[in-house]
Amino acid sequence: MTNPIADFKKADVILLTGSNPTENHPTIALGMIKAIQEKKTKLIVVDPREIEIVQYAEIWLRPKPGTDVVWLNGMMNVIIDEDLYDILYVADRTENFMALKETVMQYNPEFVEQVTGIPAKDLIRAARLYAKAGRGSIAYCMGITQHAFGTDNVKSIANLAMLCGNVGIEGGGVNPLRGQNNVQGACDMGALPNVLPGYQYISDQETAGKFEKVWGKKLPPKPGLALTDMWPAILKGKIKGMYIMGENPVISDPDSKHVEASLKKLDFLVVQDIFMTETAKLANVILPAASFAEKDGTFTNTERRVQRVRKGLDPLGDSRPDWKIICNLSEKMGVPMNYDSPEEIMEEIACLVPIYGGIHYERLNKNGLQWPCPNWEHPGTPYLHKDSFTRGKGLFHSVEFILSGELPNEEYPFLLSTGRVLYHYNSGTMTRKVDGLSTICPESIIVINPLDAEKKGIANGSMVKIRSRQGEIATRARLTGKSPEGIVFMPFHFREAIVNVLIRNTLDPVARIPAFKVCAVSVEPVSKD
Repeated sequence: MTNPIADFKKADVILLTGSNPTENHPTIALGMIKAIQEKKTKLIVVDPREIEIVQYAEIWLRPKPGTDVVWLNGMMNVIIDEDLYDILYVADRTENFMALKETVMQYNPEFVEQVTGIPAKDLIRAARLYAKAGRGSIAYCMGITQHAFGTDNVKSIANLAMLCGNVGIEGGGVNPLRGQNNVQGACDMGALPNVLPGYQYISDQETAGKFEKVWGKKLPPKPGLALTDMWPAILKGKIKGMYIMGENPVISDPDSKHVEASLKKLDFLVVQDIFMTETAKLANVILPAASFAEKDGTFTNTERRVQRVRKGLDPLGDSRPDWKIICNLSEKMGVPMNYDSPEEIMEEIACLVPIYGGIHYERLNKNGLQWPCPNWEHPGTPYLHKDSFTRGKGLFHSVEFILSGELPNEEYPFLLSTGRVLYHYNSGTMTRKVDGLSTICPESIIVINPLDAEKKGIANGSMVKIRSRQGEIATRARLTGKSPEGIVFMPFHFREAIVNVLIRNTLDPVARIPAFKVCAVSVEPVSKD
């Protein structure tokens, strides 16, 4: 997030898209609702489904899945055409505006309505509301990124925010709501194929040399593979072994059968986790890890805030904190890691990672610190790009709409989107072991519009068969008008109906993120026989 979570209450308008915060980020959702009720913040929701937070919206836009670039370009079309954009900001702080203008001028409201289904008058209202606000915040989540061209969606959001001067100000910004605890921290620490900790490129010799000097080992200059590119590499014999920590890709990754086949082909698989997962069952060695409550360290949350985590109880059985397991393994592999504590590791991070340069344990006793925090005296950075962008001027990207390859047809008439429900988390490794949560939400369901169900002879609560171009599963139907005609939704928490069996491994060409949000399927009742 460019801005802190607390900034939502400072916004005059929040544009929320590709996110269902009341179920996926309930604490953040409560803050948004409080801002709407107490601060008179206006809310624009863009979502095909009637999610709970729609009831608080000033405007609700309901586009067809996979058409985000169209309505975003359409909003910019209106804003530029009516001279509602921040002319001084665009002139002083950005570049490539004319190329953007030339592109978005093709996306007039009538064209947007034709492609997305959003009425032209509603698009115009939303564009005016966002552009005229003193402080406009955009919040999004995986409904924007998990597409074949999710990077284009994010670029378009950045275009809209810069166009209206909403980057680098309190109450504004571009604010992705991270999907997992400490996923921000994992990325910060180099859990990406092309960078070292602190987003420092491994291909840069000077940067690599800095780490080599401290670590005492030569680093390979060639970037690695994204997770989603590893599965075909295994089947081609290019990867022989894998070490998986705290991840359950048999459930959570697209084309689940392909993932399982890849894992079985490995010569050696190590899984480090706190429970026996579907992925761990395929492992040659399982390393029992300690849970968050059993170890010291830090988490970095969605607003870039580094926070202390303190051990509440001792690890159970033979389980150990992740850092100790890694150090023990490294020593056995001939590279001693002589760390005595997480704090000592944090001190090394401060030396090697400029954005963490001023982040030390003794400074994290209260509210944590938001990076970049380059030195001891620095207070942390609540919002990014205050006076200038990292590259100098903000770059507008001309983004054209690309049609999804997963369009419905006569054989597969519905568009399936996947996601989470409030009561469970990811592959259900932890939450499905909680009796109360499993009582409330015990099984997989597919959400379908009653009119669609009537045409197919599907009764509420009945079993149905879902088939895609990739696979087939069965689950129970739940009928609700909150899902529009032609669009169905399934959560991915349930091993009994692994929805990712249906999803192709179609990847964004830049981020290599799978297209979980648009999949053409058929839905038919299961015969009583």
